[in-house]
Amino acid sequence: MPSDASAAPPNAPLHVHVQISAGSLDIFRITEARFQDALAAHDGLRRRIDVSFGEDDAGLDRGLRSAQVLLCGNFRTDDLARRAPRLGWVQTIFAGVEKLVGAIPPGITLTNASGVHAPKAAEFTMTALGMLNSHMPRFIANQQQRRWEPIFTTSLARKTVVIAGVGSLGQAIAEKARQSDMKVLGVGRTAREVPSFGRCHTPDDFSRILPGADFLVVTLPNAPEARGLIGRTVLDLLPKTAGVVSIGRAQAMDYDALFEKLARDELSGAVIDVFEQEPLPPDSPIWSVPNLIITPHCAVDDAAAYVPRSLDVFFDNLGRYLDGRPLRNVVDPTLGY
Repeated sequence: MPSDASAAPPNAPLHVHVQISAGSLDIFRITEARFQDALAAHDGLRRRIDVSFGEDDAGLDRGLRSAQVLLCGNFRTDDLARRAPRLGWVQTIFAGVEKLVGAIPPGITLTNASGVHAPKAAEFTMTALGMLNSHMPRFIANQQQRRWEPIFTTSLARKTVVIAGVGSLGQAIAEKARQSDMKVLGVGRTAREVPSFGRCHTPDDFSRILPGADFLVVTLPNAPEARGLIGRTVLDLLPKTAGVVSIGRAQAMDYDALFEKLARDELSGAVIDVFEQEPLPPDSPIWSVPNLIITPHCAVDDAAAYVPRSLDVFFDNLGRYLDGRPLRNVVDPTLGY
């Protein structure tokens, strides 16, 4: 916490400012009513905090003058050290923090909402794997062309899925895939034991494991070490019968190479939820890539549970912060997540 935070009376309530993003979709809005509903389950915290709310830049600046904690989505970060002299901790309701990393001054802790997407991400990915396994992209294309082409397929059981990214999303997907009797291989930054995966591989192992993969699932963040990791050389390692699912950040994959392989029938299909340009323009050639299913960056966000899960993370961390215990989901600015 910044040094001048000590200017507050010793037993004064902690000032928490909640910034409601006026332009956000409703699914991501931490409104006062939603905040208070969630706080009711943490009644012991209520008397220890003083809460303010803002919906525009003026409300943000008013709150930041004395806020010690900020709960937000993305927010205006310029000149933050001056605008928020007592701020010690920022909790964002998003998992991706590329817009905030580098903008938060030293001495202010940044935590994210990693994990809130995991249950929905696992369900969606298993749906995507089922669709790819059943050749649904090709059936959809055939339907549009009024072509009758029976394609007989086998079960997902005993097929191999390689999951690039072994964080909360990757782990949840791995657990679901194992329940379908699939063989699961995880690829992380380092070779280590990871829950739901066991011993993980590294990108150096791609040449050994991808030629035997039936599916590649990409859950990587937009972090410096992950950008462009799934490039043309890596995609060329996959057999032409393999399918690809991308639900992490678009910057991790060479989409031009992926789309070329789909167009040349060198992969069986792909399901993509994230794109470098969003919304995808109506005139984008991506819309007509064969054997591609597009979802508009909504696959892993639970319409009913996103805000409650984000607030669960925040209130757990708030109790830790007040008690001087380590916070969950602390972002390492050098890694970007």
